[in-house]
Amino acid sequence: MRSYWFIFLSVSFAILSATSCSNGNAEHVAATPPPQPVAVVELHPQAVPIFAEYAAQTFARDAAEIRGQVDGYIRKRLFKTGADVKAGEPLYILDLRPYEADVAKARGDVAQSEANVEFATRQVALLQAQADLAQAEANQLKAQQDVDRLTPLVKQDAAAQQDLDNALASLKANQASVAARKANVDQTRLSTRIQVATSSAQLQANQALLSSAQLNLEYATIVAPISGRIGDSLIQPGGLVTKNSAQPLATIVPLDPVWVRFKVSEADYLKRGGSEGLRHTPLELLLADNSVFPYNGRIENSTNEVDPKTGTLELQATFPNPKHVLLPGQFGRIRLQVREQQNALLIPQRAVEELQGAQSVLTVGEGNKAQARSVVLGDRAGSNWIVEQGLKPGDRVIVDGLMTLRPGAPVSPQPFRPPASETEQN
Repeated sequence: MRSYWFIFLSVSFAILSATSCSNGNAEHVAATPPPQPVAVVELHPQAVPIFAEYAAQTFARDAAEIRGQVDGYIRKRLFKTGADVKAGEPLYILDLRPYEADVAKARGDVAQSEANVEFATRQVALLQAQADLAQAEANQLKAQQDVDRLTPLVKQDAAAQQDLDNALASLKANQASVAARKANVDQTRLSTRIQVATSSAQLQANQALLSSAQLNLEYATIVAPISGRIGDSLIQPGGLVTKNSAQPLATIVPLDPVWVRFKVSEADYLKRGGSEGLRHTPLELLLADNSVFPYNGRIENSTNEVDPKTGTLELQATFPNPKHVLLPGQFGRIRLQVREQQNALLIPQRAVEELQGAQSVLTVGEGNKAQARSVVLGDRAGSNWIVEQGLKPGDRVIVDGLMTLRPGAPVSPQPFRPPASETEQN
């Protein structure tokens, strides 16, 4: 009986031991989680351009105010608010009738002055005076001939003394007439010269008045002085336009190219070689929605002093804007390349965890297990960081799946595929 009970107890103990071991193995298998799928990037050295970004704002460099140069009531407005207009394009038409009347009157005055000049130039009065002088000289010659003929006859008693006396008297009268006619010719010649000069001066004055009247008639049609986009009209049809008004009719801003201003620190300005060094650097413009403007710009000029309060210098650049997408007053960021770093290792920003100022990443270690690595980061390149210390070429850095992942956990690495937005940004 003792042997029977011993055998029974031994078998029971063996069965209990086997059951206990079986339960322990099951618990161990249940405690080991399956590998977690993660997205990883494998690090390879590459040349990376380093960019600097500055807050920027577009502005209208050569905006033009539309003003009237003559007074008048607006008869027509020929544009729509916000439309693109070209230089010389009519914008407003004032009441033209007063200015058309001024032009007609000025043309009449010019025609009258031209007739006066023509009359003075022909010297009709002078020609008449010269003809009178010639007639007087002919009479004088005849009287002289009569005296010369009668003088020897009177000495020979062949003619009466009375006839000779009459001939002498007639000669003196004709000599006086010739002297008077000569004075008249001189006076008429001087008067004609003065009349020609006066008529010519009056003609020039009337021609100037005609030009002024024609110019005012042209001003009554107000045209765009520059090409650009026009704003709202502050005076509507029927309103009075005055040339001395302090309020403009509208404003035109040129949009192609568009001007952009931004400020750089004094250190950045000197580091990049001043205005000349920056002038040849292509610029990118990042808009408010983080999209990149499709055209590159260039720096045109800078202000002439550093702001002593902020230690910054304002730079002004131009960007081609053929589709007029950019408008004055928009905010964005200027991005320019400052250098190119060779053999750089890039990791996505989303792969970095920061705790109390220390950065770390999770990598795929031996046996495809997550491994924590401390890193020192450098410059940012788009949506990536440049790693200065802590990683080496060939390391696989985990990018996605970090929220539930712990160091030492098994992982199933898959290649990381960045979103399209990050690809465009890089």
